[in-house]
Amino acid sequence: MKNEIILHEHNDSRDIEIVSGILSRQERFQLAADVFKLLSDTSRMRIFWLLCHVEECVVNIASLMDMTNPAVSHHLKALKAGNLVVGRRRGKEVYYRAAENEESLLLHLVIERIMSQKCPS
Repeated sequence: MKNEIILHEHNDSRDIEIVSGILSRQERFQLAADVFKLLSDTSRMRIFWLLCHVEECVVNIASLMDMTNPAVSHHLKALKAGNLVVGRRRGKEVYYRAAENEESLLLHLVIERIMSQKCPS
């Protein structure tokens, strides 16, 4: 639904025009929401956080997380599809780590900051 008239104008109408134009591009917000959906699962966030600090194989991730290998693989598949983690094959083993892209670095920073605010040690 598009409102042509703003009933309560409190600011410069130019500001409203700018933000209205941005708000109308819902696909941009959907892409951002999809990234946050990836990390909305506690286990997936913990795996991502872990892989921001070390490179590990599924067996070791499962052991550290107290999860099964298939459960870890399921989460890794989603994180990999979201371009948040990458894998490196060495023989039969695949080693995972956080992707070296701006999105992963920013999300890691956000997680670290939120944890330091909510859980000071």
